[in-house]
Amino acid sequence: MKRFLIILLPWLVYTAQAQQVPKLVLPNAQQLQWAAAEIGAIIHFDLVNYVPGYDWRNWGTHPPASVFNPSKLDTDQWVRAAKAAGASYVVLVAKHCSGFSLWPTAAHPYSVKNAPWKNGKGDIVKDFIASCKKYHVKPGIYASAAANGYCYVDNPGLVQKGSPFTQKQYNDIVIQQLTELWTNYGKLFEIWFDGGVLPVEQGGPPIAALLKKFQPDAIVFQGPVHAKNLVRWIGNEEGAAPYPNWGTSDATTSATGTIKAANMSGDPDGKIWCPGEADFPLRTGWQGGWFWKASGQKMRSPEQLLRNYNTSVGRNANMLLGIVIDTSGQVPAEDVARLTWFGKAVKERFARPVFSGKANGTQVQQTIARRPVAINCMVLQEDIAKGERIRHYALDAWVNNGWKQIAEGSSVGHKRIQEFDPVYTTRVRLRITGSVANPVLKNMAFYYMEDQQTANVSPYQ
Repeated sequence: MKRFLIILLPWLVYTAQAQQVPKLVLPNAQQLQWAAAEIGAIIHFDLVNYVPGYDWRNWGTHPPASVFNPSKLDTDQWVRAAKAAGASYVVLVAKHCSGFSLWPTAAHPYSVKNAPWKNGKGDIVKDFIASCKKYHVKPGIYASAAANGYCYVDNPGLVQKGSPFTQKQYNDIVIQQLTELWTNYGKLFEIWFDGGVLPVEQGGPPIAALLKKFQPDAIVFQGPVHAKNLVRWIGNEEGAAPYPNWGTSDATTSATGTIKAANMSGDPDGKIWCPGEADFPLRTGWQGGWFWKASGQKMRSPEQLLRNYNTSVGRNANMLLGIVIDTSGQVPAEDVARLTWFGKAVKERFARPVFSGKANGTQVQQTIARRPVAINCMVLQEDIAKGERIRHYALDAWVNNGWKQIAEGSSVGHKRIQEFDPVYTTRVRLRITGSVANPVLKNMAFYYMEDQQTANVSPYQ
């Protein structure tokens, strides 16, 4: 009997501990891979590059396909530029608001098949996918179903008065084009629906079923609410995720993906895993900086790019950096130089931590040096495969023979980068003052950054 009790006791303890862990919403394998990617790029190239005055909402004035004739188009160069910036996935805008398609779609004549480029025999999507494979970058496709100047369609996918197409005809065009993109070019890492999609119950095409059939593993930005691997918009195109920023939510950006939600931070008690993606263009100015123009634009400074990294990846969101293509069909040389600088700067910035290690539990004391060293930055990473467990934390440093609080925060998720005023210390103490289960940190690191990017921000933000 005693032997039976001895054997039973550890099982009872294990069972009691297991029962204390609440059922948390967890990311699936695709969402874990997406979070680990951290940096992606999105490439815009359309007829507006050749006709800068074109307004796609001025129905019936779309430029002819004959204006599209880049002389040096090189998708290898595009992907190399994105990879130099640290991007491990790249989304190509295969069709933007003009409706002009960068692949020879059979849905209508408004595409590269009727352009002088390569005598109508070219396929930019095919070339792009091949370049991604060549440079070991994951491919994505932007395929807007919400806007189409050629078809007189405005957000969220509604055919406007005077269109040569009925709503049903346009829905059929959307399904045909998405079928082409999702079956002819292999497995996609991410699919973008800028502006969301019109739900079936409101007269829209059955996109969710198509996704499930052809690209079930793709990450889906602002797609149908019933899609499997959703990510959401963070509320701006400045690369600044809100803080706190949770990986869970009760829906995507909105129920349809077309309306800005009142709370862009997600919900720590949300019912679905739907993390944020922070998109912003390298350039600013004309067309928001998303499309190239010879004048009237500026590039973000190196300092701003590093701040954007902190306010996107450092706030539990992926960073999606917009890259332009000029009328010759290449990423401009000055843009390549800035992208390359940024990629190297991020690597160098986080290459030499004062201390780095794993941590478990609600309170962790750690000696980081034998003699006092300066620190002004902390990086925390939860093991999100076990869910987002931390709700609030505080960081103390051993200063003048006592503990001094130097930072605090709430959401951590895949990565939290937090800068604070410099302190000299040998020891730190991380206190998890709120959690829903035992915290599991796969990384807790401390740095001294000589060029703090958020030094003017309160250490408690």
